Amino acid sequence: MNSNPVAIVTGGARGIGEAAVRKFSELGYAVAVLDVNRVLGEALAQELQAHGKPAAFYACDVADAVSLDQLAAEIEKKMGSASVLVTSAALIPNTESIMEMDLEAHDRMWRVNYHGTVHACRSFGRQMIAAKGGGSIVTLGSINSVLPLPLPAYNPGKAAIARLTQLLASELGRHGIRVNSVAPTYVMTPQLQARIDAGQRDLAKMMQSHALDFLPTPADIADAMAFLCSPSARAVTGILLPVDSGWMASATYMTYAGGVPWDA
Repeated sequence: MNSNPVAIVTGGARGIGEAAVRKFSELGYAVAVLDVNRVLGEALAQELQAHGKPAAFYACDVADAVSLDQLAAEIEKKMGSASVLVTSAALIPNTESIMEMDLEAHDRMWRVNYHGTVHACRSFGRQMIAAKGGGSIVTLGSINSVLPLPLPAYNPGKAAIARLTQLLASELGRHGIRVNSVAPTYVMTPQLQARIDAGQRDLAKMMQSHALDFLPTPADIADAMAFLCSPSARAVTGILLPVDSGWMASATYMTYAGGVPWDA
C-alpha cells in the first residue's frame, strides 16, 4: 500500500476527468482512474507510472452500484482509503425535445450522470467515514445546474446533482468531509472541438453569452477542483463553484433585446 493520499476520479480517462487525474497526481496523490474506457484509462495510468507517479486504472461503470462498492473495497486494499473523490463520469447529449427524445437514452443518462454520482459518493464516502480522516468530494455540476437548456435528460440531472451536493455536505460535515461542486460552462475539450467541427455546436453562438472571450480548458476545471479539496477551502462546503468564463453573470445580459451598451 502506498503512503500518498489517495484520489479517486470517476470518468478519469479523458476530458475533465483526465485533467483532474493529472492535477491530483501533480499534487502528490496516488490516483485511481475509474472509467469504462480501458484503452485510454490504462494509457493514462501507465504514463503517470512511467514518471514515478502512483496511479492505477480500474474499469468501472458507475451506473452499477454493486460493482462500484466492490471496486471501492479493492482500491482501499491496494491503495488505501480515499482522501479525495471527484465524480466526473458523465454522458453528454445533443439538443433534443422532451416530446421526441429517446427515453432509453434518457434513462441511461440518469443512471450514469445522477445515479452514478450517488453511487460513487456512497461507496467512497462510507470509506472516508470509516477511516475517520475527513476528506473532500467534488461533484461535476454545470451551468445546466442553474438555468434551463434544451437537454431534457442532462439539464435536470445536473440540477439534481447541485442539490445532492448540498445534501451530502450537510450529512457528511460532521465527519469532517467537505462536499462541493464545480459548474463549468462549455469546456474546450477535444470532444467539444469535434462537435464544433461536425456542425453540432456553434462556437460563435456559445461565446455570445460569456463575459470573457475564451472557454475554460479541462485544466481550468481541475484547478478549481484542487482548490476545493485544499486546506485553503477548509471552511467551504455545499457550494456550486462556477468555472464558466462569466456565463452565469452574462447569459441574460449579453442577449438583452435592447443590446449591450458598448454596441449602442
